[in-house]
Amino acid sequence: MGRRDFLKLFGAAGAAGAAASTLPLGGSASADEMVVAATGKTHHHVTDVTKTRAEDSGYEFFNIDESAFIEAALDTLIPSDSTGPGAKELGVAIYIDRQMAGGYGKGDRLYLEGPYGEGTSEQGYQLPMTPSELIRAGIADVEAYVQENHKSTFDSLSAKDRAAVMTDLESKKVDLPTVPTATFFGLLLQLTIEGYFADPMYGGNKDGAAWKMIGFPGADAMYMDKIEPFRNKPYQAEPKGIQDII
Repeated sequence: MGRRDFLKLFGAAGAAGAAASTLPLGGSASADEMVVAATGKTHHHVTDVTKTRAEDSGYEFFNIDESAFIEAALDTLIPSDSTGPGAKELGVAIYIDRQMAGGYGKGDRLYLEGPYGEGTSEQGYQLPMTPSELIRAGIADVEAYVQENHKSTFDSLSAKDRAAVMTDLESKKVDLPTVPTATFFGLLLQLTIEGYFADPMYGGNKDGAAWKMIGFPGADAMYMDKIEPFRNKPYQAEPKGIQDII
């Protein structure tokens, strides 16, 4: 099954709940402080979070370098093709940025106390970092890897090389020094799919284009008046978001 076929299958099954996250949603310490406390190790590099935010493009959390990475990653994970639009053009970067800037990214409901074991997938989130700290540190890790191996930034790589890096992250061939590779890639992919199929009011799925691609009607769940007129006929309508019906 190809990437686009997978997305269509996923979207048809779960578009209505795409904005719900599987990560629990709390701490106030920095990523550096929490990693040191948990592992006794300091970062191999420090991300300059004081860099100017990419505010001209509507970003609230990501700085210019981080937003460039996210946009390139989205264009790699869900590229535009003959079946439908890509994640970048549907504004998924804004969805992720808003999640990182809000309560979810700050870990408002996330248990961050130890112990910090590796754990199994059934045991859930096992890191001292909030989701936003995980994403920020992971981006810095990947950029350092790309700089070392390609002498470039991720967004400056060719589409083929970007896909190769993402494939290596997914298969855990790259050992990121600050965050678990699988956890970072899993969260990045999860947020990408969420933003692609979520209600447009959350920043992604611009104009409900992903819903149109899979034939999902959106938030409009009242069809009693359509039963008789469309009996034994295909029902097609423009999908409606939450803001369209309130």
